[in-house]
Amino acid sequence: MTTGVRRRMGVEERRRQLIGVALELFGSRSPDDVSIDEIAAAAGISRPLVYHYFPGKQSLYEAALRRAAEQLAALFEEPHEGPLGARLLRVMGRFFDFVDEHGPGFSALMRGGPAAGSSAASAMVDEVRQAAYTQILAHLGVAEPSPRLALVVRSWVSLAESTALLWLDGREVPRAELELQLVHDFAALTAVSAAYDEAMAAVLVDVLAGEPADGPFGELVGRLARLAPAVLAVPPQRTR
Repeated sequence: MTTGVRRRMGVEERRRQLIGVALELFGSRSPDDVSIDEIAAAAGISRPLVYHYFPGKQSLYEAALRRAAEQLAALFEEPHEGPLGARLLRVMGRFFDFVDEHGPGFSALMRGGPAAGSSAASAMVDEVRQAAYTQILAHLGVAEPSPRLALVVRSWVSLAESTALLWLDGREVPRAELELQLVHDFAALTAVSAAYDEAMAAVLVDVLAGEPADGPFGELVGRLARLAPAVLAVPPQRTR
């Protein structure tokens, strides 16, 4: 956090400083609990000077959300090299690093907060989701997804978001397990859709063709194979 003796800054430099301070405060506590006075003290300036750069807390909050949204969107960028499962696992690791470090801020961004109902805040959340969606399609090497593939990818992005929000409420499941489970969830969603659609089946075959047996997707196949005998042994229930 920036503290200490005041020094003269240019307009853009001061705005960047205030956004950084606000993002740190909003990331560690609920934005509703952070005052302009606290932001001013953390930045080493007076309360009136904060209002010189931002009309009010709402404006500063939305600027901080913009910074957070840009950081979140960047987390889904990953070199298109190596097995997809390993790539997704690295993405989930960075995603949960952010969630872990900026829990209240992440929750405020996705659930609302002082900017609840703000069209600007809603647009930022949509941009993060769209960036994640676009990056996943790029990893799959698909420029124009079929309706089913678009549904799978968007469903998975929403699942990652909701899983992170639920995890923040109690952190009851080990983080590393959730990261791996979300990668497995992507494979599972793709596999279920592949059972209904030949184009999705082709996507699944392409994905699995490059997966090593000891990778995240290979591990899922192994877990399901061990589970299959027990599941198949259960007699089907009669319907009336």
